[in-house]
Amino acid sequence: MVLPDDVRRAAGGSAPGRRLIAIVLFEGVDLLDVTGPPEVFSLALRETDAAAGYQVVLVAEGKDAVTTSAGVRILPDITFEEAAAGGIDTLIVPGAVTVDAERRVHPLVDPALVAWVKLLAGRSHRIASVCVGAHLLAAAGLLDGKRATTHWSTARQLAADHPAVRVDADPIFIREGNVWTGAGISACLDLSLALIADDLGEAVALRVARQLVMYLKRASGQSQFSVPLEQVSEVRRIEDLRHYILDRVAEPLTVADLAAYAHVSDRHLTRLFKTELGATPHAYIESVRVEKARHELESTDATLERVASRCGFGTVDTLVRAFRRRLSTTPTEYRRRFRVPQHQDAPGAG
Repeated sequence: MVLPDDVRRAAGGSAPGRRLIAIVLFEGVDLLDVTGPPEVFSLALRETDAAAGYQVVLVAEGKDAVTTSAGVRILPDITFEEAAAGGIDTLIVPGAVTVDAERRVHPLVDPALVAWVKLLAGRSHRIASVCVGAHLLAAAGLLDGKRATTHWSTARQLAADHPAVRVDADPIFIREGNVWTGAGISACLDLSLALIADDLGEAVALRVARQLVMYLKRASGQSQFSVPLEQVSEVRRIEDLRHYILDRVAEPLTVADLAAYAHVSDRHLTRLFKTELGATPHAYIESVRVEKARHELESTDATLERVASRCGFGTVDTLVRAFRRRLSTTPTEYRRRFRVPQHQDAPGAG
């Protein structure tokens, strides 16, 4: 699907046959939601015949510059009205939030913008949201009856506001037919890679991931909750405990050990973890160990016995069970897919 010639010229020109990616712009939009996907799609041009690549256009209500959440101003290529005049291969809907006095996050959902999103979706072969952009898709009725994800901080609100949507806050991204939803802001890179894989194949997507220096191309089922980037706790005691766990991940760690270190009761410790980190101490420790094991499998040739020992699992069976539970795969399969070679020849070498 491509734009009419006059609109294509307004967008700066494009090679006929390229897939058109239209990214929605509006005041306050998250900057990386907008700029991340074009970087990924542009790299696909390096890895494929240019005629089989993409053209990205930024669409907004008018032609005036839009100020993003980071204060950076961006100029749209075309208007919503112009975009609606032609066919769009992929419509990408980013998000935006406000933060209230109590530091609670609220997605921005403007009715006029929702109406445009609904109209443009009807002209699009494929629709994708990034981060809290899922709230805009839901408000447009595009997620009814579908499983969808969004940033973990607004998942409960999405479920409460739209009971017809089956919200799953855990995955990096979810595909339901021609509708894709992505999680946290940086997950726009994973989502874009998945769209490339859908269009051009896994081999191209993996080459693009390598160009991006992404340590892996994350599968859709992987949790969006990365341990080193966990929610920053306002309780200093929890922060100290998190560092304590990271430093001693290979050692046996029990609730009693952690409670003694924090000078609280076992029961109070469990309550702190659930309140501040959304998990029991046992589940949190396992998530840290799985995270460490992933990096071991990606970057070393250590045996599974060695990985299990280094990461505190004790036995390979325990390691395998944790991987199946959290990543829906085995350590062996994970390493096969995501092992990063120690040495790679320079481009053109040989």
